[in-house]
Amino acid sequence: MTRKIFRSTLMVAAAVLAASLVIVLGCLYDYFGDVQESQLRDKLRLAACGVEASGQDYLERLASQDSRRGGSPDYRLTWVGSDGTVLFDTHVPVEEMENHGSRIEIREALLSGESSSVRYSDTLTQRTLYYACALDGGTVLRVSAGQATELALVLGMLQPILVIGILAAALSAVLAGRVAKRIVRPLNSLDLDHPLENDAYEELTPLLRRVHQQRGQISAQLRELRAKTDEFEQITSHMSEGLVVLDREGAVLSVNPAAQAVFGVDRSCAGRSFLTVDPSPEMSRAVRAALEEGRSSMRSQRGGREYQFDLSRIQPEGTAVGVVLLAFDVTERACAERSRREFTANVSHELKTPLQSILGSAELLKNGLVKPEDIPHFSSLIYRETSRLVTLVDDIIHLSQLDEGASLAQEPVNLLEIAESAASALSGSAGKKRVRVSVSGEPVQIRGVGSFLYEMVYNLCDNAIKYNVENGSVDISVSGTAREAVVTVKDTGIGIPPEYQSRVFERFFRVDKSRSKASGGTGLGLSIVKHIAQYHHGVIDLQSEPGKGTVISVTLTDKKDAGDNL
Repeated sequence: MTRKIFRSTLMVAAAVLAASLVIVLGCLYDYFGDVQESQLRDKLRLAACGVEASGQDYLERLASQDSRRGGSPDYRLTWVGSDGTVLFDTHVPVEEMENHGSRIEIREALLSGESSSVRYSDTLTQRTLYYACALDGGTVLRVSAGQATELALVLGMLQPILVIGILAAALSAVLAGRVAKRIVRPLNSLDLDHPLENDAYEELTPLLRRVHQQRGQISAQLRELRAKTDEFEQITSHMSEGLVVLDREGAVLSVNPAAQAVFGVDRSCAGRSFLTVDPSPEMSRAVRAALEEGRSSMRSQRGGREYQFDLSRIQPEGTAVGVVLLAFDVTERACAERSRREFTANVSHELKTPLQSILGSAELLKNGLVKPEDIPHFSSLIYRETSRLVTLVDDIIHLSQLDEGASLAQEPVNLLEIAESAASALSGSAGKKRVRVSVSGEPVQIRGVGSFLYEMVYNLCDNAIKYNVENGSVDISVSGTAREAVVTVKDTGIGIPPEYQSRVFERFFRVDKSRSKASGGTGLGLSIVKHIAQYHHGVIDLQSEPGKGTVISVTLTDKKDAGDNL
């Protein structure tokens, strides 16, 4: 703006200077032209009186006086006869001059007594003024003088005009700069934060009022936007699902804390390309698919967890402006799905095996293909497999009840009594294996489901006996503190290899399948133990070394409030 004001002021000054020079030069030219014409007329009248009185002698004396003064005069006198013959000329001998009868001023002077004319030179830098008057005797006396034209006047004054122009331009530039700064200074010092408090040009008052109104509107909109942004951040920050908002170019607009944890980034990723957050080709294809088709989804693992990513296109007015990405932690669901598939496959297999034995034996008996002496063997096989099938079905039903988390009646349970009952019930199988079972500890009560806790201790002790060595031992101990109860089963059995210790509580998992089937196990015992412990808010700890035995401890915390927490 300062430059525009400076240029405008300078141009106005230059225009005023040029107009002033034109006007001044025109006025001076007209003034001195009028003075010169008046002087020529006066000289002509004086010369006319002298010629009428003395004739040619006057003109000769006048010419000789001018020559004695050292130069020719600025005017020229010519005496012309009635026939146009030049009788005398102050500048040129009459013999060299042509007839002047055709000259317009001569003709008009002979007719009207006095005349004038102007003739321009070919270069247009000078013109000649002619004044003529008729004398007694029919002759004409003419005076002429050269007069510079406007162009000649300008050319003659070119140097002073240039000097004046340069000085005026310099002065105008200085003044224009000062004026521009003076005009702009109040504008630069405007306080737009408080528009109505400015003491500026009166012409700016409507603008400042409008700015004040707009500032109020903008402030209100910003407060509303900030409130909505805070509300949005509060909502998204408490979401368990990850939320990422991308623009059309794939830059991150917003990312909530859950998404930051999923992708391993922080808030500083906002504004960057999503490729810097997740450079995987699968995610890039999912983003493009969402922009083109409206929706897309994918599954991927992050930090040992499995996530479901759902992407949707954002198009408020029919035009795609970005993508919103939601990340759901489906680890438990995926594990449950895998467990369900594995459970179904395992149940099918475990049920099919005894059924096939029962079906085969029954078919042989039905068709009379069994010798009488072999009938007890096949009957015993059918009974054994049927018992195994009933036990397996009971365990599956029991696991289903535990999975459903059914609320059962709670009562105070003495864990030491339960341990003694389980040891007594297994004394027969322990005697067959020549395994010594002992129970130690102190009476500890806990609120829970007595049948569940009995089955938990029974399965632990049963496994310890089945996988023990001959003449081995199983020690059951019960202990407690103010806030927890611990049941520990220690055996001197074959032990569990380290690579299998994390899987022994899975359904139908067996370290040695041949040994498990020989011992009559279903593969669900430890899985039932895990679910019963979880039902009672318990934690299982397993320590085992192949060839040296296994120690399994179940810690039930907050035993006094267990009934309230179930």
